[in-house]
Amino acid sequence: MGDEDQVVLLDFWGSMFGMRVRICLDEKGIKYEYKEQDLLDKGPLLLQMNPIHKKIPVLIHNGKPICESLIILHYIEEVWPHKAPLLPSDPYQRSQARFWADFIDNKVYGAGKKIWTTNGEEKEGGKRDLLEMLKLLEGELGEKDYFGGESFGFLDVSLVGFYSWFYAYETFGNMSIVAEFPNLIAWANRCLQRESVAKALPDGKKVYEFLVDVRKKWGIE
Repeated sequence: MGDEDQVVLLDFWGSMFGMRVRICLDEKGIKYEYKEQDLLDKGPLLLQMNPIHKKIPVLIHNGKPICESLIILHYIEEVWPHKAPLLPSDPYQRSQARFWADFIDNKVYGAGKKIWTTNGEEKEGGKRDLLEMLKLLEGELGEKDYFGGESFGFLDVSLVGFYSWFYAYETFGNMSIVAEFPNLIAWANRCLQRESVAKALPDGKKVYEFLVDVRKKWGIE
């Protein structure tokens, strides 16, 4: 694609899904206009560009919206394939990266959400589930520097935003992810050495304070 590309990102600073897209765009050196969204009072542009789910992130490329973060990542890979490719070239390895990214969205996110949106047994179930999911992910990482091996890639981009939520999970859930998963924490710190990641990930305490406010607005004690 040429210099005429217009790229706009509708996003929210604390979204681990939006962080993925920001990291991906920065890794590829793609210039874009960032438009922060209020998730508690959604604006007309977001509702126009994502009328189905009404969620961020939304990538608007030359006026056309692309929704859902993993779909956006795949789109960016296809449109700008020669700029720092994140997916492996081997078809099997690509399938595995996609499998685990899907696992993160379908399993890890939901378990984490239970920890900060519920109480009692439901919260305890979320804690158990999250720890089990992180155990599986740490097993997949093994002793490698990154999930794909020596190079920072698609699965790293898909997961690393969750690291900024670990403090909130730990605080609401009264547990220690840091103590339980040292290899995963070492991986996250390795990722944070990259400028794209350091720029995208907010401080964990800021995420926690935001969620405290959300809980109050939602009437969760």
